[in-house]
Amino acid sequence: MTERQLQPLLHELVGVVLAPTSALGDATGQIRPTGVQGVFHADARVLSRAELRVDDRELEGLTHGQDGPHGARFVGLARWLGDPTPDPTVRVERSRRATHNGLTEELRVVSTATVRVRATVTVDLACDLAPIETVKSGGAADALEAKTGQPGVLTWAADGITVTVTVTAPDADVLATDERATVPRLTWPIDLPPGGETVLRWQLAVTDPRAVVVGPTGEPEWARPAVTADDRRLVRLLDRSLDDLRGLRLAETGAPGDVFLGAGVPWFLTLFGRDSLWAARMMLPLGTDLAAGTLRVLARRQGTRHDPATGEDPGKILHELRRHEFAVPGNGLHLPPAYYGTVDATMLWVNLLHDAWRWGLDAEQVEPLLPHLEAALRWLGEHADPDGDGLVEYVDTTGHGLSNQGWKDSGDAVRFHDGTLATAPIVLAEVQAYAHEAAVNGAALLDAFDRPGADRWREHAAALARRFRESFWVDGRYGPQPALALDRDKRPVDSLTSNIGHLLGTGLLDADEEAQVARLLSTDAMAGGFGLRTMSTDDAGFSPLSYHCGSVWTHDTAIVLAGLARAGHRTAALGLAEGLLSAAEAFDYRMPELYGGDDRALLDRPVPYPAACRPQAWAAAGAVLLLQAATGLYPDVPGGTARMTPLAGPELGAVSATNLRVADTPVSVTVDHTGKTEVTGLPTPLTPTIPTQRTPKTPTPSR
Repeated sequence: MTERQLQPLLHELVGVVLAPTSALGDATGQIRPTGVQGVFHADARVLSRAELRVDDRELEGLTHGQDGPHGARFVGLARWLGDPTPDPTVRVERSRRATHNGLTEELRVVSTATVRVRATVTVDLACDLAPIETVKSGGAADALEAKTGQPGVLTWAADGITVTVTVTAPDADVLATDERATVPRLTWPIDLPPGGETVLRWQLAVTDPRAVVVGPTGEPEWARPAVTADDRRLVRLLDRSLDDLRGLRLAETGAPGDVFLGAGVPWFLTLFGRDSLWAARMMLPLGTDLAAGTLRVLARRQGTRHDPATGEDPGKILHELRRHEFAVPGNGLHLPPAYYGTVDATMLWVNLLHDAWRWGLDAEQVEPLLPHLEAALRWLGEHADPDGDGLVEYVDTTGHGLSNQGWKDSGDAVRFHDGTLATAPIVLAEVQAYAHEAAVNGAALLDAFDRPGADRWREHAAALARRFRESFWVDGRYGPQPALALDRDKRPVDSLTSNIGHLLGTGLLDADEEAQVARLLSTDAMAGGFGLRTMSTDDAGFSPLSYHCGSVWTHDTAIVLAGLARAGHRTAALGLAEGLLSAAEAFDYRMPELYGGDDRALLDRPVPYPAACRPQAWAAAGAVLLLQAATGLYPDVPGGTARMTPLAGPELGAVSATNLRVADTPVSVTVDHTGKTEVTGLPTPLTPTIPTQRTPKTPTPSR
């Protein structure tokens, strides 16, 4: 039997990141030459091994934890050293920190023994420069030969990348290699007096002139709010998420001033149109600078020609950017370095521009982007609907691109209720909602900046809403429901999925239809796990560890939760908020890309999805969206209003946030346990609309 080549698991690994560098190792701190362990820079593995030993023995791992935004600390024991007592007297603290162009490690050897401790500390290294797609597919690459030059320095070089390891030693006897070792080895002899300690250091630096992304300098492009909450899980989640987002900041090589968020560690630490746009949209309550940078980066790469090989069309927004072709061995996927195979990123670009403008992005930054807005709208009108039926659809015509091009882009994501796969071209429900919203939002921008064509796009949106209503609604177990999609023959794909939650707030549905969607999303079949399942348990395709057919995605739950809260469906929104906060607690507040959709009765914690990115941009940014829903702040700077509809109050408890940003002005919102809301700092002439006070209930206990 031929052995399968499997994607490596990473759910138990410990990661550090400061993009474009990330590192993954095991819970003891070792980076072993197996699976996805290693140090990655952009889309190459620059170190495939870093194994620490003392006297050629591995330490006994004790614990590990976060060490600042970009670091981790591991504590291990060397119980064969020191006093012969039950208590350990020699420990090693290994601190690992990512940098923009590499990594540093500090090894602190501490003795509380009453005797002198003599030992040899070593770190075995290897470098294979394996492409990320090779690692993702479970493949392997041969280790490169290390070169030694001056004492204390090791180098590897290939494919234009140079990796250098330098030893910083407290004594002059440290060598860069050990002649007895079969792999490159860093060696330190140590001699500690009773109660003594020493610190050993080494660092890795990467020179990679061909990388398409770089780490930006300076502080993040968003404000860091000060938040207090009765439910302290919200505060912990926000704090850890903002640390993770800080580490995911990227810029294009040659344009370091326009910052965006890389999609996730380890598979997608680059520019992804959909992910970067959604993450920037979620971050708007903390400022518009990230949105502006993301919009400009993608505008520069906006399609200008029709190219079936890359999926490019005039006006279309990019899907992903790599240094070379992304070819996954064994499954036929071959994506060009600049790939446009996304059906929704163009509408999401329009919607981010609009929402950033509503949050106060100034006209001087909006106006240069208006030609790109008009090009995006032309794509929507001329290229997004090839068969002319009034609905946006996609199909991969190359045979080696993404067969599904919405956010659920796995090959089996679009299934009928009976489990049958839908045949392309595919018309996704949420894509129609994004298109409707983009047409309305684009019209608003065209009107505001005295550009022609607004009426055309309002008419386009109205026609799309009528067409959707005629084509998508089907009868389901819980009453009428929007289908997931239409297939090649325009048959409704009748499974019940989380996609319908993305229709909320886009204007595609009327109030009664939104209320029915809220009821559907609140059923145990959809919301019985730790968040919102991607597919209901009633559908034949459901599997709790399916990538898109039963798992729970953090960003998906956050988006739908926010839509429910804004539309006034408090009970449904609060249920998803509780699921998300419970999951955050289980994942030590570093939310993964996705996790299992098992029922909450199965375990007291969610089941990890073993290959999920962690951290991941839109998962981490979901914490900011949850904070926005809790405070209920929805400004319209051009319109001079700020609507307040907080989710905080009797059930969620009190929430207070300072240093939110509206039109680059610090704003504070306080919601007490009764729902009474106070907002201060809104820029003139914004007028808040504050809801009436709700009947108090027993506040949610602190955790």
